[in-house]
Amino acid sequence: MGFIKPYLPDVDPDTFLQKPLMERMRILATDWAENGFGSPKMIHTIYIVKLVIFFAVGGIAVATLTSGLPAFWHVTEWWNQPIVYQKLILWTVLLEAIGVAGSWGPLAGKVKPMTGGILFWARTGTIRLRPWKWMPFTNGDRRTWFDVGVYLALLVSLAVALLLPGVHSDSLSKALPDNISGLVNPALLVAPIVLLVLIGLRDKTIFLGTRGEQYLPAMFFFAVLPFTNMIVALKIMIMVVWVGAGFSKFGKHFSNVIPPMVSNTIFAPKWVKRAHYRDFGHDMRPSRLADFMAHVNGTTVEIAAPLILLFSTNKWVTLAAALLMVGFHLFIISTFPLAVPLEWNVVFAYTTVFLFLGFPNWNGYAPWDMSPSWLALIIAAGLLFYPVLGNLRPDKVSFLPSMRQYAGNWASAVWTFAPGTEQKLDRVTRTASNQIDQFIAAGYEPKWAEITLQKTSAWRSMHSQARGLYSLLLTHLPDIDVRTVREGEFVCNSLIGFNFGDGHLHNADMINAMQREAAFEPGECVIAWVESEAFGSGVQHYQLIDAALGVIERGTWRVADAVAEQPWLPNGPIPLEVSWSLRGTKLEDQDHGQGALA
Repeated sequence: MGFIKPYLPDVDPDTFLQKPLMERMRILATDWAENGFGSPKMIHTIYIVKLVIFFAVGGIAVATLTSGLPAFWHVTEWWNQPIVYQKLILWTVLLEAIGVAGSWGPLAGKVKPMTGGILFWARTGTIRLRPWKWMPFTNGDRRTWFDVGVYLALLVSLAVALLLPGVHSDSLSKALPDNISGLVNPALLVAPIVLLVLIGLRDKTIFLGTRGEQYLPAMFFFAVLPFTNMIVALKIMIMVVWVGAGFSKFGKHFSNVIPPMVSNTIFAPKWVKRAHYRDFGHDMRPSRLADFMAHVNGTTVEIAAPLILLFSTNKWVTLAAALLMVGFHLFIISTFPLAVPLEWNVVFAYTTVFLFLGFPNWNGYAPWDMSPSWLALIIAAGLLFYPVLGNLRPDKVSFLPSMRQYAGNWASAVWTFAPGTEQKLDRVTRTASNQIDQFIAAGYEPKWAEITLQKTSAWRSMHSQARGLYSLLLTHLPDIDVRTVREGEFVCNSLIGFNFGDGHLHNADMINAMQREAAFEPGECVIAWVESEAFGSGVQHYQLIDAALGVIERGTWRVADAVAEQPWLPNGPIPLEVSWSLRGTKLEDQDHGQGALA
């Protein structure tokens, strides 16, 4: 790939686009394995500049300038200042809430414009997704002036807490007598906490977009706990995030995440990328190296190192574990994962250093130093509630509060459109067009824009759940080879302005909200959707959804069958166990290759 020009697969576009769907997936999955998404290096440069200059340097400059501390280049003067950590968290929440941090830019399906977030969330009439239908005062699926007002008030409240100077804290002065910067005024944190909860009850998209499952507890600890308890609580919180994510990677899914993730890095040579597959070009399942990367460098490190950090009182052991976790997050950044959670990884790398090296256990900041001591158990239990529930009942909890980041065990979907009907999405109130049109506007020729988007579908095919999704489509759509096939996460980004791998954001509820304006006819928009695997169940529950008719089939497939297959299903669809189907309906061929329900 060049600096300005993207890498394009070595295919003739006219011939390629006439091939059967799964043959296209084979070619593009193999291409992804060597070349990743193929974005021009300029895109990666933009991400790096945004991360280093705008996010890191900008955040440190704001935190130090508003706290009476030396300029940001005097690292030794600010790196372990509690108010700097507090303000960097607020800075991150503000940017996530605006939509210019995670899930931003071309690697998240946002080309023109590169930002979703505020462009959707500050506009009335856009899709709003309530988390619980039983919650009073949340009816409807469109954003109102009230929602916009609460959202804008949230941004203002975060900015106020960020920009105002710190205040004196007796508990901080007791622990650090020489500290003169104080802490963020706890009273200023009440508004963002309340507003984030309020907007979250009406729209889960914004709550998840701000990464409220992690930053809301942090702000709560800033507001209510004395200093030592606050530091220990923050340690417990990050440990729960790490260990929860590590635990979720047990099972058959995660090894499938590593190869396409490594393949997207611009730093690894091709022979390293190829080594992550059993027999490159023929057997594209994870190799032993990929298994090692997943369950030793991944799962084991993500569980063992955090537990060491939380309980170790040995300086050198703590230092080694901290360096391991910093390296862990830097590795993730280097791969430029599609949802591009780069800022989140920087924050966690800094948090590791700030909490465990700046306030080590041997200086009185161990879990047993909380006052009262049982408070540590209460906090841990509270933080573990949603991860435990989410792993046992993934249908009830987003994969983000479930702490299943990049575990490969996701709710996900593949959307299909009858020829010429994808444009009906433009009827939906939003501030972005379909990704195909965004890539064309960015300078791609239409056929290459189509092939580039199909690479994201091929990326999905390299993960375990896609073998079931494509099996479902192959079984029910005889016209699948002429349909427009789209990765659900990318479609979701264009409709609601955010997605970070959470299939709950484009489930039947969102599809129904989209359909109110798009008005697809039966058979024009058919979606294969699947829920995450409940821990130890061995199966995933799927839905086949027609945008015009709703759910038309439910069933399961065995995870073992999915991970055993190649991305392009050379042996045909994996077995599906149908538990319910809409009586008297089937998908049939119609004129112009359009599948319809009869």
